[in-house]
Amino acid sequence: VQLQASGGGLVQAGGSLRLSCAASGQTFSIYDMGWFRQAPGKEREFVAASMWSGGNTYYTDSVKGRFTISRDNAKNTVYLQMNSLKPEDTAVYYCAAPQPGSIATSREDEYDYWGQGTLVTVSS
Repeated sequence: VQLQASGGGLVQAGGSLRLSCAASGQTFSIYDMGWFRQAPGKEREFVAASMWSGGNTYYTDSVKGRFTISRDNAKNTVYLQMNSLKPEDTAVYYCAAPQPGSIATSREDEYDYWGQGTLVTVSS
């Protein structure tokens, strides 16, 4: 599967952005999907994941209540709605997918497919 992330930009603290990740090449609906981010000078970290089976979602603690991951299987797209943004949310955001049938986790090394990243900058 090929992944294409978009929707990043510059926003003031307290604002919102919605990231999109369009998938192509395989049956999107059977893939768990995840979002990661990498801030300047830091390692890439898990943000959120969406399970294709059961529709469960989960988040890293720092974004709970502010970010929402969702998916539209008809459009082969996963979204990350980001509200109440903070300067510490500034990062390049990546969408990713493990092998179909594998469960998405917070572990970066369990993801096999990655989008190119989209930059989110939150000004104070």
